[in-house]
Amino acid sequence: MKVLVAVKRVIDYNVKIRVKADKSDVDLTNVKMAMNPFCEIAVEEAVRLKEKGVATEVVAVTIGPKAAQEQLRTALALGADRAIHVETDERVDSLGAAKALSKLVEEEQPGLVVLGKQAIDSDNNQTGQMLAALTDLPQGTFASEVNVDGEKVKVTREIDGGLQTVELSLPAIVTTDLRLNEPRYAKLPDIMKAKKNRWMSNHRQIWVLSLPAR
Repeated sequence: MKVLVAVKRVIDYNVKIRVKADKSDVDLTNVKMAMNPFCEIAVEEAVRLKEKGVATEVVAVTIGPKAAQEQLRTALALGADRAIHVETDERVDSLGAAKALSKLVEEEQPGLVVLGKQAIDSDNNQTGQMLAALTDLPQGTFASEVNVDGEKVKVTREIDGGLQTVELSLPAIVTTDLRLNEPRYAKLPDIMKAKKNRWMSNHRQIWVLSLPAR
């Protein structure tokens, strides 16, 4: 089973953000960027599924500027097998991201798509749900436990009243919550491989002038 996992480049959560003088946006000058923490959890879960023998391939994908390659390298260092970069300098909202990802789902035909439940910059919590609607796939959101059994996946969801378990037919969409796992640290040799030969052989760019029309 192929697992497609989406990652996003955001300001590192340890950084105190600054607003531009004209109040138009966040100032990104010399600001440390990192993979969205919920996306780290998504990558970790995909890699664990591969280690269990459930997944045969983990494909990381990001949508963003050229600098977002850094986050794809991190995903490769953590255990992803391939990386896809949908390159755009435009601001990407939740619907635009979901539309771009839906095209990749159609092309890659993954058995499971894993996303972080939300990004810590926009904090919208929408992309996974929109992707499920666009691809007409079942969804298990806010996952604190994921168990794949044959052609089914059981997702334990964190809801206001406690926990809810849903059983979905594969392929399916899963969005990860904080208590699903604790992401590993990338080892230095793996980071170096991702920066060199492994990155060049396992990375594919999709050049886009603009995201799909809303």
